[in-house]
Amino acid sequence: MATGYLTTHVLDTARGMPAAGIGITLFRIDGDTRHEVARTRTNADGRTDAPILPAEAFSPGVYELVFDAGAYLDREGDGAAQPRFLDVIPIRFGMSDPTAHYHVPLLLSPYGYSTYRGS
Repeated sequence: MATGYLTTHVLDTARGMPAAGIGITLFRIDGDTRHEVARTRTNADGRTDAPILPAEAFSPGVYELVFDAGAYLDREGDGAAQPRFLDVIPIRFGMSDPTAHYHVPLLLSPYGYSTYRGS
């Protein structure tokens, strides 16, 4: 039985604060097909209120988190140029350990982003 789970959060590195209100969609990747698994939004702390993939739904495999960064940047006044430099940010990653906590954060600014496997 899997006991692993997946969390994420978004930090606005240009402002030095959490990025609230960013829409996030999680997909499971099966070959060339993406299956939507979950939809959520970041809270005031830039995190989701619960794991985006809790233990009861966890299964090893390839996944993709898609962050709606463009709408957030527009709200913060950083998306004036059209088309935006950043809009939708997909991060594809694998989870192999059915007992592990996977944490995939997004560090965001208007003209760049980075991610890593957190703890």
